[in-house]
Amino acid sequence: MATFMVAISFCGMSSVKKAGGLTLNFSNYVGDNLLQLDSVQYKNELAQQFTISNLKYYVGKFRLISATGSVYKDDNYFLVNAAEPSSLNFFLADIPIADYTSISFTLGVDSIDNCSGVQTGALDPINGMFWAWNTGYVFLKLEGKAKSSVSSGNMFEYHIGGYKAPHNCIHIITIDLQNTPLKIKSERYNLIALKTDVLEILKTPTTINFSNLSSVIDFHNATTIADNYKDMFRLLYVKNE
Repeated sequence: MATFMVAISFCGMSSVKKAGGLTLNFSNYVGDNLLQLDSVQYKNELAQQFTISNLKYYVGKFRLISATGSVYKDDNYFLVNAAEPSSLNFFLADIPIADYTSISFTLGVDSIDNCSGVQTGALDPINGMFWAWNTGYVFLKLEGKAKSSVSSGNMFEYHIGGYKAPHNCIHIITIDLQNTPLKIKSERYNLIALKTDVLEILKTPTTINFSNLSSVIDFHNATTIADNYKDMFRLLYVKNE
């Protein structure tokens, strides 16, 4: 599958004027503070101190649902890398004129793309998010150091992936825009800013204790982390030009 081919559809319309554009911004936070790699000590729910050295995650298969129920689709994947500011913004093109009241996307890489072999673009193995031994993608990586960790060098690492039951770590994220609809108009460019809260990876429904669970690098305990990270996205604001 070519990951840079955009599949666009607008259900229920025979002739569509593709007119608008949308920038998606993912801002990485730890609680109320913007994430700073390596340099800032944070605390989890158990007051255990930790720093973060690496955060990467896949988002893709974006859907915009209009007030009338019509749907815009973009089947690309994007890799958010906290160490690369340029990776925090993505552009969706040729969006039909409408008011959109929700946005949804896949967190992870779905079963079809996991089974399509080595790919290019965001899904290129050069990005360090492909398990060669497992022939599948890592959906999210969170790495750092915690004084409470019993791993070598007080490291912690969560490499989460897998799409087969009972270890399915894919989640569909839906953000409600009812209060601030996205209004696509002709030749206008809009912005949706989303917050990614890293603390959510470490809590709710399971509070992560670094002294008990400092390393997840295969299917063991992967769904525990995945069930936490499905709640890490929040809407910051919508900007309609």
